[in-house]
Amino acid sequence: MTSLYRTLDQVDVRGKRVLVRVDLNVPVENGKVADTTRIERVAPTIREIADKGGKVILISHFGRPKGFDPTQSLKLFAPAIADVLKRPVAFAEDCVGDKARTAIDAMKPGDILCLENTRFHAGEETNDPAFVAQLAALGDIFVNDAFSVAHRAHASVEGLGRKLPTYAGRTMQDELEALTRVLELPTRPLAAIVGGAKVSTKLDLLGNLLAKVDVLVIGGGMANTFLAALGHAVGKSLCEHDLLPTAREIMAIAKAKGREIVLPVDAVVAKTFEANSPSRVTAVERVAPDEMILDIGPRSIEHVCSVLARMKTLVWNGPFGAFELEPFDTGTVEVAEAVAELTAAGKLVSVGGGGDTVAALNAAGVTERFTYVSTAGGAFLEWLEGKVLPGVEVLRAK
Repeated sequence: MTSLYRTLDQVDVRGKRVLVRVDLNVPVENGKVADTTRIERVAPTIREIADKGGKVILISHFGRPKGFDPTQSLKLFAPAIADVLKRPVAFAEDCVGDKARTAIDAMKPGDILCLENTRFHAGEETNDPAFVAQLAALGDIFVNDAFSVAHRAHASVEGLGRKLPTYAGRTMQDELEALTRVLELPTRPLAAIVGGAKVSTKLDLLGNLLAKVDVLVIGGGMANTFLAALGHAVGKSLCEHDLLPTAREIMAIAKAKGREIVLPVDAVVAKTFEANSPSRVTAVERVAPDEMILDIGPRSIEHVCSVLARMKTLVWNGPFGAFELEPFDTGTVEVAEAVAELTAAGKLVSVGGGGDTVAALNAAGVTERFTYVSTAGGAFLEWLEGKVLPGVEVLRAK
């Protein structure tokens, strides 16, 4: 890992102004931070730099403001960060210029300061060189601890990485190590679970994974498109009928490459899409015209778990069914439990990520028992798709 990316292990932060990119784009309700997960994730990096005598200067965006907007100020985040860290956190009313500079000049080694929303300036999203230069003037070192924005070539993500000595924070390091471990240097056999609603949103993902994995498990609404491509009637189920040729092509590529594709063999079906609607289990060949597939059935669960039991590495993106509605969360929960048990027994390296996936694994209560669960959303998906992430490229060891 350390040979691939520069990390905090390779820099002395004592007495230095350290610009730390974090992601504070989190839910806010009634003027208070409603979810501190991302703050908790970056807390070790902040504490380490502060404890080593660095001046910690936090930079982040929040929302999509068009210019200065007090409703999207990061001011309310300073007390939330202080509460997580159990240390004082000061706030500067701008992220560049005199207000930022004055606040930074007042800092002592070990102090923590949060700058105002970078997106109050148009130069953030356009990666404007003049804005990058203004940001860079405030620091001696740049530490990126926000993998969740690494897919954006923005000033506070990619631009700073080209102007200052740049290192991965501990959360970023953990993320890169986990992803490298599953896709670049996996212990085989390697499986991927890909679920979610639509094939169309995951074509790049499926293409990249087929080149890397030994087994591809397809679930969620997108599995219906593959079932329909095999000639099964799927009733009123979510299905992209225009993509049946694409699904057949994916299966043909898998066969040619010697990859195993795992699809549902039975399903939980209902006539209405609502919690606790009357449902039944049926073979995938026997879905009635007025029914919709809302989860995988018990035989499918058993089959997926038996496949995973012979794997060494797993990457998971997307649920198996409508997990937000009971009882259609059973497939996702039971497979997640099996993965957690295999991981705890040291038999499987398990990495999950993506918005719905995190919500599903949290609902199943297994997040802590996976090897790693990414909260990065879009960046996690783009990594799995094989795309170059600007915020990661600037961290590569030269």
